[in-house]
Amino acid sequence: MLRTRLTEAFGLRHPVISAPMALAAGGRLAAAVSRAGGLGMIGGGYADPDWTAREFAEAGNEGIGCGFITWSLARNPEALEIALSRAPRALFLSFGDPAPFAPAIEAAGVPLICQVQTLADAKAALDAGASVLVAQGSEAGGHGERRATMTLVPEVADLLARRAPEVLLCAAGGIADGRGLAAALSLGADGAVIGTRFWASEEALAAPGLKQAALEATGDDTLRTRTVDVVRGRDWPDRFDIRVIRNAFTDRWHGDLAGLKAQAGEVAEAWGKAAAAGDATLANPIVGEATGLLHDLPPAAEILERLIAETEAVLARTAALRA
Repeated sequence: MLRTRLTEAFGLRHPVISAPMALAAGGRLAAAVSRAGGLGMIGGGYADPDWTAREFAEAGNEGIGCGFITWSLARNPEALEIALSRAPRALFLSFGDPAPFAPAIEAAGVPLICQVQTLADAKAALDAGASVLVAQGSEAGGHGERRATMTLVPEVADLLARRAPEVLLCAAGGIADGRGLAAALSLGADGAVIGTRFWASEEALAAPGLKQAALEATGDDTLRTRTVDVVRGRDWPDRFDIRVIRNAFTDRWHGDLAGLKAQAGEVAEAWGKAAAAGDATLANPIVGEATGLLHDLPPAAEILERLIAETEAVLARTAALRA
């Protein structure tokens, strides 16, 4: 068993949080991760109140958390009310200023987890009263920025040591097996937030065809782009783009955003149908560079069990170097 400040604070068996991947991390996945000893998160994403309520119901009575895209939550604050009414184990905010929502989260007695991409983000999250910071590197699937996990995590760890040693730290971005989790702990993190590996699980809501494409890809096949947000009509802040698996769609439009915007209606309809059908030749699987470490689609509990066993083995080998 790996005991860290994260496992102690949240009563977990394992120092792992499943990423609140928008529309992919539903109640079934969140509940499976929590039952297996981690902290499962519903991916409330763009703050659809009905979707959020439905996925909490899907999780049953299992203790889970919920995450939102912060700038979108500002447009749909009722989704936060729904989440807090379900007594989540934590509320996870990413990609925006958490300060407007922090008082309601604190009043509900719910720990606030803030995902950050820069030191400035980390300082703002501390000012908002975050209990946990998640330092996300650009290797991650989905949205992010430019810093790499290997350097961002220890830099945020140093910031916390100086300013707020009681605040916990998790690493995110490129962590999909025991080597990654062991590295995160060595960098000063108390645990890891894992997305791509759980995206490729039996319980995740991604279409089967998209999951299969992720198994066949390597990290070299991913790219950071704005095309997917344009075609979906998502008005993301300029500082963030999205990592996906490249395909014919991104090959055509990645260098021609103006042309894509001019034809967005027609292209969006085709892309949306492909996403629903799991056609990865047109729709893009939203995964990170860790896609190259995926070889199967097991249940979340098996993923977590395997991850911890691998981590313990890596740490044992590392300890043996001192013998």
